[in-house]
Amino acid sequence: MTDPKVTNSEPTPGSLDTTLEPGQKPNEIAPPSRAQQVLRDILGGSAMISVLAVLLAFVAGGVLIAFTDSDVQEAAGYFFARPGDTFQAIWSSVSGAYIALFQGSIYNFRVDTFVGGIRPLTETLKFATPLITAGLGVALAFRVGLFNIGGRGQMLVAAGAAGYVGFAWPLPYGIHLIVAVLVGVLAGAIWGGIVGLLKARTGAHEVIVTIMLNYVAFYLISYLLTQQWALQAPGSTNPKSAAMLPTAVFPKILGDQFNLHLGFIVAIAATVWFWYFINRSSMGFRFRAVGENPHAARVAGINVSGVYVWAMVFSGALVGLAGVSQVLGTVTTGFTAGIDAGIGFDAITVALLGRSKPVGVFVAGILFGALKAGGYSMQAAQGVPIDIVLVVQSLIVLFIAAPPLVRAIFRLPVPGTAPKARTKVEVAK
Repeated sequence: MTDPKVTNSEPTPGSLDTTLEPGQKPNEIAPPSRAQQVLRDILGGSAMISVLAVLLAFVAGGVLIAFTDSDVQEAAGYFFARPGDTFQAIWSSVSGAYIALFQGSIYNFRVDTFVGGIRPLTETLKFATPLITAGLGVALAFRVGLFNIGGRGQMLVAAGAAGYVGFAWPLPYGIHLIVAVLVGVLAGAIWGGIVGLLKARTGAHEVIVTIMLNYVAFYLISYLLTQQWALQAPGSTNPKSAAMLPTAVFPKILGDQFNLHLGFIVAIAATVWFWYFINRSSMGFRFRAVGENPHAARVAGINVSGVYVWAMVFSGALVGLAGVSQVLGTVTTGFTAGIDAGIGFDAITVALLGRSKPVGVFVAGILFGALKAGGYSMQAAQGVPIDIVLVVQSLIVLFIAAPPLVRAIFRLPVPGTAPKARTKVEVAK
């Protein structure tokens, strides 16, 4: 007879494995492996949340496109008689709109020549250029714990300064463009530095100050555009500047058949600088330390007030570079007080979508550039209101601001957490 206290070490067919891993409790599943934990971190990470937020925004945008389409509304009138017509109309409406968006922003496959086909992509990159640099400026402020909502004002003063140099200072070719860019960036840096200085010296909240300075910049530039001695074109009565001199205009990097200009290369250089500065420089380390915990950074000997000032200086310079790109690369025939084109506020969305990281901001800027370039094509080809693009952008912000909602919809894990341990008996059930 066998001793009843002795158990068989080998599991019988169909039974549960009773072998225990190190640290494993009896009758409990082993903890996830290293690879499984990495996969959980990737699936629940910020990059995946951003991608899925964009996907959800496009799905919601498709619903709005279907509801506003006249063919869908007509087919819905006899849905119970012929439901297939309604679904066909929805598919035609949504797919047609997004195909038009693709053709207007990436590649137009209806054009016979390759040059004509890639023209939409160059337009996307042109629209993305100021969004990238302005997004980097907002992201830099985010990394320090500041909310730079004054992109409009910083763009306007930078555009005004660069534009004045561009049409009023005849300088040699090459030097003229460099001087105009530097003056514009310096103006944006000073306008942003005012915010940082007030924050550091008086404790004034940067959101309030930047909003107020937006109005100051708008009315200042509007006034200067009505003065012949300042920005108004000579002999004109309209609030518009003179055209930029050819020596102060960003050259087109792919030839005259495309509108993509050197400003896009400058945006790439700004992205590389941002990455090096925030991740490899000592000042960037201080920026990140203050952004994580200003009180701990102050205890560690970091001049938090000085960091606030320099952060807003650099942030204003990057946002100002977007204004320079607008006036010297896009609106070279003269500019008005609407030169910012809402980019200062779009940059906040770009920085949020890019998680304030240089590569993320760069990709987000291209995405929003594609929405801007393809939105007009979508409206012209399918009759879809351009406001749908604005709704999609707004929904992206909504989903980005609510990661738990995105995780709940797609049942994503929370990064850094292990799955709830379950016993083998529970799994068998």
